[in-house]
Amino acid sequence: MLLIHCPYCDETLPEAEFAYAGEAHIIRPADPSTLTDEEWRDFLFIRSNARGPHYERWRHVHGCARFFNAVRDTVSDRFLLTYKAGEKRPDLASLGVAE
Repeated sequence: MLLIHCPYCDETLPEAEFAYAGEAHIIRPADPSTLTDEEWRDFLFIRSNARGPHYERWRHVHGCARFFNAVRDTVSDRFLLTYKAGEKRPDLASLGVAE
């Protein structure tokens, strides 16, 4: 069972309390109507599939119901850290984590 820390509630709870919400730090195009079909497809569906640390969005569904970001190692499936939505993407090298 995965344990996830909610940075808002300051609790570490089982994964069943949370819902995965996709890759974090994806910037929506300012004017989607100017994109070609291929560019729009890429924005909607093409995501990185990193081996190792991966930035993700999660939602604490059965708690505060807020979205937050997490860095999860896709090899070990271990959460390296979580942080509030809207905060800058952390520099993993300064935390001693290789990207």
